[in-house]
Amino acid sequence: MPVDQYAYFALSSYETSAAEMTAVLGLEPDEKVIRGSHTLEPNALPTTHRWKVVCRKPGLSVDEQIARVVERLTPHADAIAALARRLDAEGPQGPSAVLQVVRCFSTGSDQQDQPRSTDATTDPPNLFGWHLGRDTLDFLHATGAVLDVDEYDLTRNYPDDRSAR
Repeated sequence: MPVDQYAYFALSSYETSAAEMTAVLGLEPDEKVIRGSHTLEPNALPTTHRWKVVCRKPGLSVDEQIARVVERLTPHADAIAALARRLDAEGPQGPSAVLQVVRCFSTGSDQQDQPRSTDATTDPPNLFGWHLGRDTLDFLHATGAVLDVDEYDLTRNYPDDRSAR
């Protein structure tokens, strides 16, 4: 079963913009969300501003993607922890720091994570199991971050799916 997956670390806030977070940390995010930027209705707002460091490199296991994100952020852990505490105190959104894993399982040939090898003797990497190493757990603890894992079944081959008949 093919899987498309990525991991990111994010800081979120109702009040502090991603630009302000960047200024405090001295580290540019890979992606940012500006509160109110995805709205079509005048009063609807995305829930928070969001500052993100992301690894979407295909062919890596979740462990490897997380390790790349944490490796980039570890030199800034103290500043991230201080900012996360400040953001947590701003409002009721819950922990402002999160390590997010997103995995989408499918059956089709639209698989993006399995690199195609020209060497027929090389097996593609196994992307299904993953774990968090001590360095990642230490980083999460130090920054007060939570872990959130989203997994989506895109196979659409449910036993009661009448549209597949």
